[in-house]
Amino acid sequence: MATNNQKIAARSYQLEFKELLQAVFRTQAYFRDFFGGNIEALDGVQHNENAFHVKTSDIAVVVGTEYNKGANVGFGTGTGNSTRFGERTEIIYTDTPVPYTWEWVYHEGIDRHTVNNDFNAAIADRLDLQAQAKIKKFNAQHSAFISANAGNTETLADYTEANVTALFDALYAHYLDNEVVGTKVARVNASLYNAIVNGGLSTTEKNSSVDIDENEVQMFKDFVIQPLPASLFQTGDAAYIYVPNVAKAFTGINTARTIESEDFDGVALQGAGKAGEFILDDNKLAVSKVTIATP
Repeated sequence: MATNNQKIAARSYQLEFKELLQAVFRTQAYFRDFFGGNIEALDGVQHNENAFHVKTSDIAVVVGTEYNKGANVGFGTGTGNSTRFGERTEIIYTDTPVPYTWEWVYHEGIDRHTVNNDFNAAIADRLDLQAQAKIKKFNAQHSAFISANAGNTETLADYTEANVTALFDALYAHYLDNEVVGTKVARVNASLYNAIVNGGLSTTEKNSSVDIDENEVQMFKDFVIQPLPASLFQTGDAAYIYVPNVAKAFTGINTARTIESEDFDGVALQGAGKAGEFILDDNKLAVSKVTIATP
């Protein structure tokens, strides 16, 4: 919708850019399954610090040892001041703010005299390319987030078959002993992937129950094995292992617009927003990273 900004015509593209971001995220975000397959995108955000609040409670579940059937418990002299169910625990949830932690921006110009394309088509094309560029930024941020929030770290001495097998033995024990439920995905670098596949450690299975693009997946010791480019690992990391849908990714779009320029015959294409990620502390046990001792 066209608006006035000091008498300079402007048009908002927040809704369009939101839809582009979400569509590109579903196809180009490497860690989309970690965040439930989608990114929560809000257009026209009004709050500049927190994206949303989650309700959390750190009160442990108390399991009583027995139902007390004493004559004076809940009855007799205990009427009104005792219960046969045991001590009562009050449940209170806390509103925990989830802040934005980083920002993104873009600023381009489209001149009617030099663009050499349909003007509106050029705007649509640049918005699409900007969405793709932002997903690359999300990929880098999400890698750093997963590495920083891994609740378990294993170290791999080298890529020999014996050490790779021992690594996945330890990972399997971690997820089993902590009763982590769900498909376990191992995103590995090329060296670890080659060690698993070329060494004959993996098997090939059909898969349709989790957010994995391929119908046929490599499996090793109950882990879905997927390679990642080296650029998506933090320094010293060789693998990220997790159960899908344990965290949330989000972005707030402050502005996405074109505005007539005073400096040339055309428009400035501008956008700015904030973003972040969130994972519950309890879910961090479902996230592991592998560091390599000998890169």
